[in-house]
Amino acid sequence: MKYWTMQSAGRDNLILDTQAQPEPGPFDVRVRVNAVALNYRDKLIVEGAMPAVFPLTPASDMAGVVEAVGEQVSRFQPGDRVISSFSPDWIDGKRPGSAVEPHGAALGGAYPGMLAQQIVVNENWLVASPESLSDIEASTLPCAGLTAWFALVEQGQLKAGDSVLVQGTGGVALFALQIAKAQGATVYVTSSSDAKLDRAKALGADFVINRHQGDWVEQALSLSRGRGIDHVVDTVGGGNVAHSVAAVAPGGRVSLIGVLEGTEIGVPAVPMLMKSAVIQGIGVGHRRALTDLVRAVDATHLKPVIDSTWTLEQLPEALAHLESGPFGKIVITL
Repeated sequence: MKYWTMQSAGRDNLILDTQAQPEPGPFDVRVRVNAVALNYRDKLIVEGAMPAVFPLTPASDMAGVVEAVGEQVSRFQPGDRVISSFSPDWIDGKRPGSAVEPHGAALGGAYPGMLAQQIVVNENWLVASPESLSDIEASTLPCAGLTAWFALVEQGQLKAGDSVLVQGTGGVALFALQIAKAQGATVYVTSSSDAKLDRAKALGADFVINRHQGDWVEQALSLSRGRGIDHVVDTVGGGNVAHSVAAVAPGGRVSLIGVLEGTEIGVPAVPMLMKSAVIQGIGVGHRRALTDLVRAVDATHLKPVIDSTWTLEQLPEALAHLESGPFGKIVITL
């Protein structure tokens, strides 16, 4: 079987290799991988901008079919459709780790990744796939889909009638838009592209704001009649977080997801105090929340937005396409 591997960071170090079919141990499952969704994190790990354990097979998000199971496996059987769980040892509850050593171990980084025709993993690393999605669509849930769900529903306790502002039109942002609409929220989307804003409106966005045409905070406040936004999904980070705080409503929350503008944030204390606002860091989510998301996808018929698909051999080109600002998810098909 074919698989991508790296002995060290750097795109030039990506190697498409072959090995014999792996066999599952007593608690393991062998999966025939049909689709792998790429995240910006995968690009950063490949390029050495994020830590990883080498040798490494990249990528965390997979959908496929169970081929074989170990004798002690109880959660799956051959023929079951499954997706990967981004943080294998975070099953539920509070995130593992400590203040000194925060837990960030995930597939395609500290753990082996999914870019292989077949994988063997512990059964606890998997979740049943949504019945309503294809493997290409389902492969987008473990990181981008779960991040949006964790921010808005698991942590944010989003309810009908709330307002949500989504920054950008990448994978997490579009999931946040779709999840928020499915929950009955009013959704605002910001982007620097009118064409992408038109597509966001077609997906259900109630209000769209071009970031390059005036102050987006002032526009959001005007559109909300001065009330502000209950849930701001900040995919930018850096200095933008202060703008998110300016836009958030009293008692609202800012979900910090991205760091495109930098990892250091500066937030004025007085608005935070006066608004009783919350800034919540979102590092994807646990397996139980992913299971909840799968049920919600089937119940609401949510369809992930796919920007493009690429073959296994086209991984380098697909990683390069991540830099172009895709609308939705990029998926490798196997």
